[in-house]
Amino acid sequence: MAEEQRRGGDGGAVAESGPGMQYMPFVVMEDLLDKLKLLNYEEDFLRGVGFKPLSRHYFAIQTNPGEQFFMFTSLAAWLINLMGKPFDTPQEYDDPNATISSILDELRQLGSTVDFPPAKLKSGFGEHVIYVIDKFADEALKQTNFNWNRPIYPEEEMEEESTMDDDAELTLDKVEEEMGNDYDDIEEEESFLDLEGLKNLKNKTESSELSKPQEIMESTTDAIDWRLEVERVLPSLKVTIRTDNKDWRTHVDQMHQHRDGIEQSLSQTKGHLDKLHQEISRTLEKINSREKYINNQLEHLLGEFRHMQDSLAEVKEQYRQASGGVTERSRALAEVSEDLEKIKQDMEERGSSMTDGAPLVKIKQALQRLKTEITQMDVRIGTVEHSLLQARLKDRSNMQRDMNKPLVSDSYDYA
Repeated sequence: MAEEQRRGGDGGAVAESGPGMQYMPFVVMEDLLDKLKLLNYEEDFLRGVGFKPLSRHYFAIQTNPGEQFFMFTSLAAWLINLMGKPFDTPQEYDDPNATISSILDELRQLGSTVDFPPAKLKSGFGEHVIYVIDKFADEALKQTNFNWNRPIYPEEEMEEESTMDDDAELTLDKVEEEMGNDYDDIEEEESFLDLEGLKNLKNKTESSELSKPQEIMESTTDAIDWRLEVERVLPSLKVTIRTDNKDWRTHVDQMHQHRDGIEQSLSQTKGHLDKLHQEISRTLEKINSREKYINNQLEHLLGEFRHMQDSLAEVKEQYRQASGGVTERSRALAEVSEDLEKIKQDMEERGSSMTDGAPLVKIKQALQRLKTEITQMDVRIGTVEHSLLQARLKDRSNMQRDMNKPLVSDSYDYA
């Protein structure tokens, strides 16, 4: 699911995930360019191919399909070789289908899902091209043992904790130092504020409080001279404190400035958004009125269309019923035709057997062979009968000879 959302998926998935998913290929392309820079593709790949470095949206938008497809196949082949697998670098006149098939086979061997047609890669740009190159780049980084290190944050100097008295002393030191620098810049004719004289004056005032006169004292100083004197001494009385970026007051001032900027931008943006809302509202009202007008104008046409749809449904039903009867009759016709073919075949066999003289010739040849065999059997029977007759005659002659012998041995036996 993560890969599908990363690649954008189909139109329905984009609509469900949000309209921002259509810009996901641009984001993935920027990440892919960073991975290629980590693999040092500018030195190892671009010098051999002769192309310029890729832009951060090279494969996300269409510029030159032929060049983009050649760059895609060449870059894929280079990444596959970095993964430790042999892969020939494609040439310009190679079959694109065979090249895409080889690249997808390597992608499947990595265990990645390929749920899109290979024709999506022929254009040389788009989310599927970025998906394939990104998978190869990830595997190449793994094969080169590249690891992401933890980020190193700059250490900020922490202020030492101190008491309120120490802070006050440091502040006074800074103020005195800055006042001294300001006093050095003042011209020589300007007079300085004498703190010691003020202290002595205060002591004299306290000592003379007992002897002060009881009547009202009137000042004889001219107001114009007093103002001139104040203006002359005023630069010496100013205290400037250098701003520190780590001071919380500076951050508060920045926060106020940013808040004012945000409020100003918000007011301007709100005005533009209100105007845009009004324009959209007016446009929607116009669309609604036009839609109602079109519906009123096309009402009779819609009625005719519905009537035609009903008629079409009835005709389709009649056609379905008629086609069912035709199917049954076609099946019966097929059975009858099959029986007819069998009868024709039997008749042809019988007719060929009746008109053909080959069986008669075979019968004659068989009879001739039988006669020959009978003759041979008769000869053999005669030979056997002759041999048997000779044996019988021989046995008879032997029997007669035995019967005609004298009985000499018998007389001796009786004696």
